[in-house]
Amino acid sequence: MGISMAMARTWVERWERQQQRYAVDREERFTVITDVVEYVTAGRTRPLLLDLGCGPGSLAARLAGRLPDAEIVAADMDPLLLELGRTHHANAARYVDTVIGADGWTDDLGLDRPLDAAVSTTALHYLPEPVLLDTYRRLAALLRPGGVLVNGDHFPPAEAPCSDITAYVGRRRAERTGGHAHEDWREWWAAAARDPELADLFAERAQRRAAHEGTGADEDLAADRHAELLRRAGFRHVASVWQFGDSAVLVAVRSD
Repeated sequence: MGISMAMARTWVERWERQQQRYAVDREERFTVITDVVEYVTAGRTRPLLLDLGCGPGSLAARLAGRLPDAEIVAADMDPLLLELGRTHHANAARYVDTVIGADGWTDDLGLDRPLDAAVSTTALHYLPEPVLLDTYRRLAALLRPGGVLVNGDHFPPAEAPCSDITAYVGRRRAERTGGHAHEDWREWWAAAARDPELADLFAERAQRRAAHEGTGADEDLAADRHAELLRRAGFRHVASVWQFGDSAVLVAVRSD
């Protein structure tokens, strides 16, 4: 089910453009996450990083560009996005096909030493709260003391009036900075589905989505709730290092 390098480049570049419509200051968020990882891994030889819900390798590629000596493991369950990443960003990471939160998913990663950092962008909010807590616990066990989990996502305030305001502010910001994109998320997937070179990957994707249908989260959790779950999972120190609207980057430090 391999695809050509030219085809992968075309679809990844289109992915990057349409994502600008939804992720507030997406490039700045990537930069902040990479700043945190750079700080935590300073002076360490060949740091080990995990990208959770990596998609086509957008964040992994940026981490690899800033930290060329790092070993990066990128995990996702979507066969199409993984194949795009493996082909277009082949040198950025080792890509792993696994369902985050499922039984045995950490074994699939094939790690042979503790992680220095685990990162994620707009992926973990799909997990129901009990699965999210278990995932946080498993990540705490994988990280070395002093290692970090860095999560960039939408964290709406718990109070509805405030969450409506932050969502609006973030949406307006995204429109100003990413409004040049001519294709949205649904249009990207619809167009990719019509590409005959991707047909086999789409068929496999449909089977997997059907198998996991109904297992997602009901709603986004507030940042305070994420912080509470992270502390219960063994991360003593949790803080937001960047925010615009309800888009934020949370950092959780693994206790000694």
